[in-house]
Amino acid sequence: MIKVVVDTLGGDNGANTCIDGAVQAIKELSDLEVVLVGDKDVIQKRLDELSISDSRISIEHAPDEISCNDKPTEAIRVKKESSLYKSFEILKTVEDANAMVSTGSTGAILAGAVLKIGRQPGVKRPAFCPILPTVKGGIVGICDSGANAESDEQQLTQFAIMGNLYLKTAYGIENPRVALLNVGVEEEKGDVMLAGGNIFAVKYADYMLDIPLEDSKFKYATASIPFYIESINFVGNMEARDLLKGVCDLVVCDGFSGNVLLKSHEGACMEVMKMLKKTLKKGFFNKIGALLLKKDLYKMKDFMDYNNYGGAVVLGTKKTIVKGHGSSKSKSVYVCIKQAYNMEKNGLRSSIENSISVLTQNT
Repeated sequence: MIKVVVDTLGGDNGANTCIDGAVQAIKELSDLEVVLVGDKDVIQKRLDELSISDSRISIEHAPDEISCNDKPTEAIRVKKESSLYKSFEILKTVEDANAMVSTGSTGAILAGAVLKIGRQPGVKRPAFCPILPTVKGGIVGICDSGANAESDEQQLTQFAIMGNLYLKTAYGIENPRVALLNVGVEEEKGDVMLAGGNIFAVKYADYMLDIPLEDSKFKYATASIPFYIESINFVGNMEARDLLKGVCDLVVCDGFSGNVLLKSHEGACMEVMKMLKKTLKKGFFNKIGALLLKKDLYKMKDFMDYNNYGGAVVLGTKKTIVKGHGSSKSKSVYVCIKQAYNMEKNGLRSSIENSISVLTQNT
């Protein structure tokens, strides 16, 4: 049985959105158990409205909420009656609690993940990895998309390992194509800077991923530091404009660049849809054209809807955590729960721990 803790507060659309998504997941997955955390009266009322009485759904009362206006680290320590705090407490203390899903404050979720759950052995920094659709009908992950404003070559290497395993276990992609976000596709491109005596450079991470050695291991040294990782299908550098083309399955980057990349594409897609809608409403012939293209237009809208792709997984923590979009609808919460379920079902955490252990032993 896979037990997933669902924080019902903190999102833009209220508790019912999370409750409905959890109920949908319970109906589909026979070995799923859900703990709904939030105002027990609100939760029970919604379950009664849906005529749901399932022993696999339990309720944990937490009337308070951590908002995006709260200081993340302070809130996760002080607001002990909040749904997010109690969700982390359950995840930490209940042995058979496997995963957590929340649409609440990103900063508070990251703070709780680090302070209350902790990193897996050997993981230097956890990373967010959201999923976007590609025009070829596939998906692409971005690792990291906001957990770490700056990342050195060792962290980028770990992001590649964790993201690669995530796509394999959660989405069944056998040999994910991994690329590094860069300002150009040429090998010599990349920003190089000296920080604390250690070289941080995207192009060095490029070499670490790209030079094969015996037994399908890769090795590269900057200064006197060697790096080893499992065999990864590295396809080179990728420019931001190519994200949705389907040229790779995973983009590795620091969290600052990844967050800008993610939000730029989300914003651009939303504005294109607004422009298209406005254009199709202009004049009689435009409306006729819209009517003829109605089915295809709905497919395009569905393709661009983030609710179909779940949330950003926090990779590298001791328990599975999925951060849903703040304005998630019930469908998105349902997909987030399925993400967490698939990761646990297929042993992602143990795979990451084993791979990072190999990396650290040879570093």
